[in-house]
Amino acid sequence: MKAWLLNKKSDLHKESFPLELAETPIPVPKPREILIKVLCCGICHTELDEIEGRTPPASYPVIPGHQVIGIVEACGEKATFFETGTRVGVAWIYTACGRCEYCAAGLENLCPEFRATGRDNNGGYAEYMIVDERFAYGIPAAFSNLEAAPLLCAGAIGYRSLKLTGISDGQTLGLTGFGASGHLVLKAARHLYPKSPLFVFARSKDEQHFALELGAIWAGNITESPPHKANAIIDTTPVWNTVVGSLFHLKPGGRLVINAIRKESTDLDALLNISYQDHLWMEKEVKTVANITRSDVDGFLTLAASIPIKPATEPYPFEKANEALLDLKHKHVKGAKVLVIS
Repeated sequence: MKAWLLNKKSDLHKESFPLELAETPIPVPKPREILIKVLCCGICHTELDEIEGRTPPASYPVIPGHQVIGIVEACGEKATFFETGTRVGVAWIYTACGRCEYCAAGLENLCPEFRATGRDNNGGYAEYMIVDERFAYGIPAAFSNLEAAPLLCAGAIGYRSLKLTGISDGQTLGLTGFGASGHLVLKAARHLYPKSPLFVFARSKDEQHFALELGAIWAGNITESPPHKANAIIDTTPVWNTVVGSLFHLKPGGRLVINAIRKESTDLDALLNISYQDHLWMEKEVKTVANITRSDVDGFLTLAASIPIKPATEPYPFEKANEALLDLKHKHVKGAKVLVIS
């Protein structure tokens, strides 16, 4: 099969071809595993973190990709959840131990043996992949393949972030960054909290206009002041200056939820400019999001189908994986980029 391999750490400011297209054996499913013929795979900022070494793979080479939509091609021994021909998805959580205190509490995202799709095990930038059937998800018929892919990570992690804000209907929610995850969070928030004012802090005018089109009542830069302060803000960016700005824009007792696996270190000076009086005092909180659980994926797919949420997507042919990653790194994102394999 054809697969894109990440063989080493790369600097995407200098490197134009971080992935290598190669021929690799089609994997054989073990007991409880299914073989998936991949149809498409969402392209996520976490892939940039893997490539540039902020969250490096367990070993090289590895096939990236963790927003996978495909068809069950074959089932290993004792795999009974899905019939061949069923459309399924695979998300960031590839496996967890199932035995520890966190798994027992439904917090597989905190499991010390958590393994990530496309980082610790081969993912969906390939024609085929395997996964334990317990970590695959049936995809509602309401979504096309392109629409379904971003729901598995950008949507599910945004859904977890939204739950962690603890807001109630009528309270103000802010979002920093307005790419794949941000625009899906806004759509979910409008449904769950119809009386809540929604603010969006985004860099480009295009992103700001897109946010207003989707229902935000205000959009601007993180350095600008919205009509009033927010009860909660979800930060979906890879940088530090939005953390500082978000804390400034929170009401007393407000909560900042940081929806990022890693923050880039290029603007650490911004972090050092945090003032206790301006940014942290008055019982403001900072909470981080660590990965996702299976219930996050299931819950968001159900919610998205009921609304329904239709992600804005930009497809790229399989052969242009490197171009898609560089576009994600260097250009403003409107919606979610999806790699089309089959």
